[in-house]
Amino acid sequence: MLNVEVLTLFPELVEQVVRHGIPRKAVECGALALRTRNFRDYGAAGDRRVDDRTYGGGPGMVLDAESLARTVAAAKAALGPAAKVIALSPQGARLDQHWVRRLATETALVLVCGRYEGWDERAAGLFDAEVSLGDFVLSGGELAAMAMVDALARLLPGAVGDQASVEYDSFSAGLLDHPHYTRPEVWRGAAVPEVLLSGDHARIARWRLKQALGVTWLKRPDLLADLELSDEQRRLLREYIAETGMDQPGAAAPAKD
Repeated sequence: MLNVEVLTLFPELVEQVVRHGIPRKAVECGALALRTRNFRDYGAAGDRRVDDRTYGGGPGMVLDAESLARTVAAAKAALGPAAKVIALSPQGARLDQHWVRRLATETALVLVCGRYEGWDERAAGLFDAEVSLGDFVLSGGELAAMAMVDALARLLPGAVGDQASVEYDSFSAGLLDHPHYTRPEVWRGAAVPEVLLSGDHARIARWRLKQALGVTWLKRPDLLADLELSDEQRRLLREYIAETGMDQPGAAAPAKD
């Protein structure tokens, strides 16, 4: 079982993540336990206040170090000293599937949700790591923590009905997922690719790998740079490029200000 404690000013928000979908199933099958802990219950001032103005001036408030340290200590006392403390921060390493797989092997995690302008830097030594959803800023770490819990739940035994669906997810093998189709066979003039109707499992597997390589090349060519493709994979990618007539990788990006 993976035990997760989320430290937050908004426990009711975070608790929603295990009331629906795969995280709920992970809890029901005993693979995941989620608890929340409110910083305000450990306020250093004794009045549930956990923030103060920043030294040197400037806008916004900062979570004070003592309140944060007390909350982390309470969580580790409940989970055990081996629990890893992960802070959700826009300054952290970008969360990816490798990170998720690594964290899913732990037995206990403490997720720290920042708010305001962040936390007193002197408390940063409490963290084993800082992670971020990406290069943008949220109002707090709660949504990031919920996203992490959802991603972790998918990897826990018994949470997903067919484990193969996880194995073929985007990023699981370093590639984006191949396209999927369902009924009807023809929708608004667009037909399901013939190979998927053939019943030839070898052909289907080859087509899916070709599409995964091609989609990754088109949308996230940076991922291919980190992979050592086999001769067969390189051949399939060349076929995809020739068949689609595409000659430039990379998805369109939003214009910069």
